[in-house]
Amino acid sequence: MRSLILLIIFLSVPCLAKAEYSRAYLDSYPLETARVGELDIAYRIVGPGTDKPKAVVIMGLGGSNVAWGDALISGLTNGGYEILILDNRDTGGSTRFDDWGQPLLWWQLLKYRFGFSVNAPYTLNDMAADIAGLMGQVDYEEAHIIGASMGGMIAQIVAAQYPDKTRSLISIMSTTNAPHLPPPSAEAEMNLRNLATGDAKEGREQSLRDRGFYPESMRRHLMAIFKTGDRSRETATISAPTLVLHGADDGLVPPEHGQHTAELIRGADFLLIDGMAHNMPEKIIPILVREMTDHMDHVETLPVVSR
Repeated sequence: MRSLILLIIFLSVPCLAKAEYSRAYLDSYPLETARVGELDIAYRIVGPGTDKPKAVVIMGLGGSNVAWGDALISGLTNGGYEILILDNRDTGGSTRFDDWGQPLLWWQLLKYRFGFSVNAPYTLNDMAADIAGLMGQVDYEEAHIIGASMGGMIAQIVAAQYPDKTRSLISIMSTTNAPHLPPPSAEAEMNLRNLATGDAKEGREQSLRDRGFYPESMRRHLMAIFKTGDRSRETATISAPTLVLHGADDGLVPPEHGQHTAELIRGADFLLIDGMAHNMPEKIIPILVREMTDHMDHVETLPVVSR
């Protein structure tokens, strides 16, 4: 169960670690809904401009579009990019799967550990198909695909399965879920176990909701990760220009996870960021914005035939 606790809080910690949180800038852009297959997917287009290059930014476990907060997204739009942010299926204004119920976590984890298929209403592949379908609905022929944590896993799948839609890939503090990669550190495990228990648990859950996270969706998202499994072989087929960013102090998803991702993708750049764990603290956001925009700016200068 302790590994499940870590994974359930997989992307909650980055948001909670920010010294400041604001969503006023994001909320100034309307939340719209598109029909993608049999689902409704909610989204915002931030900093729109006909001639601007496009980027799709994908949130992680249980997170809606506003979980990003203003600082990172406004930094990217100030860099000249039109940004598509969305509510992954099962969060926010997108189609929810509450009627499916909640998985029995200890039993599903036991099956996963022994190589049996887990029960899940969808997989990460389905969530990547949502991205590709939404891009079609909003007339994005291609875009820079960006994702953090579980969102990075989805971004990797988009880049592998929809190369014609992927101008470049940016994978942040994420993983291929390869079984040989190291587990969380003992310190990270203890910190997160403390977060998940105790008298203040209810208050922490409300903090998650206030910042755009949906705890009731986290278990189903977790099952999507388990159901999809190791994606190393597929990740190695990615041909888009790729930047992998990872916190040097990440004890939850150790840096070896990011390094492994970069090693699999031919020509990928890998950057360890000092002072960053499995989080995006306020002082690190300008660094992330700079590295991301530098990467995208470089790709925008490349001739189409070389991509």
